[in-house]
Amino acid sequence: MEAGVIRVLASRWQGSVLVCGKCSKKLGGGFGDRRRTSLAKLLRTAFGVKKGRKADRGVVEVKCLGVCPKNAVVMIDGARPGHWMLVPAGTEPREVVAMLAQD
Repeated sequence: MEAGVIRVLASRWQGSVLVCGKCSKKLGGGFGDRRRTSLAKLLRTAFGVKKGRKADRGVVEVKCLGVCPKNAVVMIDGARPGHWMLVPAGTEPREVVAMLAQD
């Protein structure tokens, strides 16, 4: 079988955030005014993320990161992959954004 050609697509992303989808599902959202919004959706709104590659920052919901904390969601900032964050349900959007802005 002949190998295909690897193509590269341009993206405007300056950073990325991975959010555990399994944690979000267990919480039934867990964020926002009524605690029904997922962390990924909350971050997309807070960052004003546009669709796909045209966004300044990417928020990607992944299947499971294998940590499974109680009443929290696991989040990884792509700029600091060695620091996994456990975001408790009900955390304010500004706190999550501030956490991601730390060096």
